[in-house]
Amino acid sequence: MEVEAPITKLQQKEEEINEDELSPIEEVRLTVPNTDDPTLPVWTFRMWILGVFSCVLLSFLNQFFSYRKEPLIITQITVQVATLPIGRFMAAVLPTTKFRILGFGSREFSLNPGPFNMKEHVLITIFANAGFAFGNGSAYAVGIVNIIKAFYHRNISFAASWLLIITTQVLGYGWAGLLRKYVVEPAHMWWPSTLVQISLFRALHEKEDDDDNEIVNANGNKRPMSRAKFFVIALVCSFSWYIFPGYLFQTLSSISWVCWAYPKSVTAQQIGSGLNGLGIGAFTLDWATVASFLFSPLIYPFFAIANVFVGYALILYVVIPISYWGFNVYNAKNFPLYSSDLFTAQGQEYNISLIVNNQFKLDEAEYDKQGRINLSLFFTLTYGFGFATIASTLTHVGLFYGREIYQRFRASSMGKVDVHTRLMRRYKDIPSWWFYLLLLMTTLVSLALCIFLKSQVQLPFWGLLLAAGLAFIFTLPISIITATTNQTPGLNIITEYIMGTIYPGRPIANVCFKTYGYMSMTQAISFLSDFKLGHYMKIPPRSMFLVQFVGTIIAGTVNLTVAWWLLGSIDNICHQDKFSNSPWTCPGDHVFFDASVIWGLVSPKRIFGHLGNYSALNWFFLGGLLGPVLVWLLHKSFPKQTWIPLINLPVLLGATAMMPPATALNYNSWILVGTIFNFFVFRYRKKWWQRYNYILSAALDAGVAFMAVLLYFTVGMEDRSINWWGNSDPEHCDLATCPTAKGISINGCPTF
Repeated sequence: MEVEAPITKLQQKEEEINEDELSPIEEVRLTVPNTDDPTLPVWTFRMWILGVFSCVLLSFLNQFFSYRKEPLIITQITVQVATLPIGRFMAAVLPTTKFRILGFGSREFSLNPGPFNMKEHVLITIFANAGFAFGNGSAYAVGIVNIIKAFYHRNISFAASWLLIITTQVLGYGWAGLLRKYVVEPAHMWWPSTLVQISLFRALHEKEDDDDNEIVNANGNKRPMSRAKFFVIALVCSFSWYIFPGYLFQTLSSISWVCWAYPKSVTAQQIGSGLNGLGIGAFTLDWATVASFLFSPLIYPFFAIANVFVGYALILYVVIPISYWGFNVYNAKNFPLYSSDLFTAQGQEYNISLIVNNQFKLDEAEYDKQGRINLSLFFTLTYGFGFATIASTLTHVGLFYGREIYQRFRASSMGKVDVHTRLMRRYKDIPSWWFYLLLLMTTLVSLALCIFLKSQVQLPFWGLLLAAGLAFIFTLPISIITATTNQTPGLNIITEYIMGTIYPGRPIANVCFKTYGYMSMTQAISFLSDFKLGHYMKIPPRSMFLVQFVGTIIAGTVNLTVAWWLLGSIDNICHQDKFSNSPWTCPGDHVFFDASVIWGLVSPKRIFGHLGNYSALNWFFLGGLLGPVLVWLLHKSFPKQTWIPLINLPVLLGATAMMPPATALNYNSWILVGTIFNFFVFRYRKKWWQRYNYILSAALDAGVAFMAVLLYFTVGMEDRSINWWGNSDPEHCDLATCPTAKGISINGCPTF
C-alpha cells in the first residue's frame, strides 16, 4: 500500500494539469511524464556506491582503452542497463534499519529506504556520464599529458597535469549554472538528445509485460526472457569471444581479403585495406572495432546512420579516388592514401624532434632546412571539410532553424511556465553564489597554473583569459542551437587557428588554449544538457549539481592516474614503429600530436597560409558558408519537394570528422551493424528491438571491456604473445601505406 499511494496521487495530479501547462514540444509531451513523486529518496547509499563505482570503472576503462589500436569507449548506457538489476538486488538484501548520524540532528537514515527508484538510477547514470567524460571517453586534457610525455619526450609534473585536467573540465560549469534560466527552465529549450535517455529509463523501469514480450523457444512454447538474463548471456558471449580477436587470432579484427588476393599490388591494397585504405571488401569480427571512435551503432537512430553513410560514401568513395588517382591533388601520390602522419616532400616521415629547440619552440632555421610539412591526401581533405563543416553549420542553422530558434527563445523568456518547471519549483534551487564561487576559484587556479607553472604548459595568462572569454561568449548561442536542433558546432579548429596565428611556435600553448576554449564550452553544454535531463526526471537541482561536480573530479583524477601508470610502465607506448604489432598505438593521441605540430609548433601560416602548401583549403570556409544557401534556395523554389530540406550539409560534410584516427573499417562495420539493428530489426522485429536492443549494446561493450582488461593483466603485462600468421600483422596489407608516385623510395615499398 505504501507503494500504491503515491501512484494514485500522481494520477490525480496528472488529471489536474491545465492544457496550457503542457510542453509546447510534441516530442516532449509523448516522452516525458507529467508527474512527480517528491517522496522518492534520491540521496541514498545505493546511489553513492553504484554511482561512484560506475564513475571510477568507466573512467578507468575508457582511459585504458584510449591507448589501444581500437579504442573502445564504454558509454553511460552500459551502466544505465547494468545497474538496474544490481540496484534492485541491493534493495532486496540491504537492511532497512533506520539510524541517526552524529551531527545530522534528528534526521534518520537507512541503507535501504525502499525499492530502487528511477531518480536514483538517473543520478547513477550522471555519475557514469562523468566517467565517460560526457561523450569524450576520457578527459580531453589528458591528451596534452600524453603528447608531452610520449611524443615530445618532455616532462610535466603530476600536479600540473591534474590541475590542467580538472580546471579544463570544471571551468565551464561556473557560467553554465548561471545560464540555466535561459536554456534549461524554458519549455521551448527542449534538448532532443535527452529524450533518448528518458525513453530508456522508462523502458527499463516499466513493468515487464510477458504477454507482449515473448520469445519462442525451440519447442514452440512461448516463454519470456528477462532483460537481466539476456544481458548476462550476451555479456558472457561477448566476453568469451573477444579472446580470439583480442589475443589468439588478432587478424579477425580486420579481415581484408583483397590484400590476400593481391599481395604485391599497392593499388589493390590501398583499395582493400580497412585500416589504411578505402576498406572495400574489408570486414571485422571484433566488436571493439565496430564500436571504436563512433560508439556503439545500436544506440543511434537509423536516420543519423543514413546521414553519416551518405556523407562518408561521397567523401571516401567519390572525392578521395578522384583527387588521388585522377588529379594527384597536392602531389597526393608522394604519400600514403590514408595517414595522419606528417611527411617531407619526398614521402619520408617528418622528424619533428629536429625542429623543436631547447625552449620547446620552433627552430625556424632547422625548419627551413628540413622543408615544409606535407600531409596525406585524406588528412588534408579532413581539414578542408572540417573548415566547411564549421561554416556550413552556422549558415544551415541560421537559414533552416533561425526563425524557430528566435521564436522559441522569445517564447522561453515570455511564455508561461510548463508543468515540468512548475513541478521542479518544489525543490530547493541552487543559489547563484555557488556558481560565482566555482567560476572564481577555477579561474584563479587556472591563472596560477599559467603563471607559476608556465614552463610546463606554455600558456600565458592572457591566453587563458582569451580562451575562457571565447568559450563564455559562445556557450549561450551554441547551447540554444543544441537545445533546439541537436547540433553542436565545436570551437576546436577555430581556437587552434586563433592561437596558432597570434602565438605561433609553441605547441603546448596551442593545445592548452584549445582545451580551455573548446572544452570549457563543451563541458558547459554537457552540464546544461544533463540539467535538462534532471529537469525532465524531476531530480533536485542541488543533488544533480553535486553529482556532476564530484563525478567530474573523480573521473579526471582516475583518467590521469591510469595515463600516468601506462605511460610509465609500457615501453615505447604510442610508437608502433619501435614495438612491432603493438596494441598500444594511441591513434587519437597521434592526431592530437599532429594537430599540435600543425597549429602550434609550425603555425597556420606555414601550413594553411602563404608560407605553406595548403592555403587553398581556406576556400572551404566560403564553400561551407554558401552551400546551405543553395539548398535553402532550392527548398524555396521547389517547396513541394520534401526531400530537399533533408539535405543536412553540416552532417554530410562532417561525416568523416573522426577520420583519422577512425578508419574505413570502423565506419563500414559501424554503418552495417547499425543498419541491421536500427532499420531491419527495428522495422520487422520491433518488440524484440524495444526490449533487448540497448541491453545487447551494453552487454557487448561490457564483455569486450572486461576481457581486454583481463588479457592485459594476465598476458599483456609480461608480453606473452602467440606468434603465428593470424597475429603477425594487423591485416596483412603491408603495401597499403606505400606511395605510388614515380621515384619515391620508401623502405618496404616498391619504387615506381
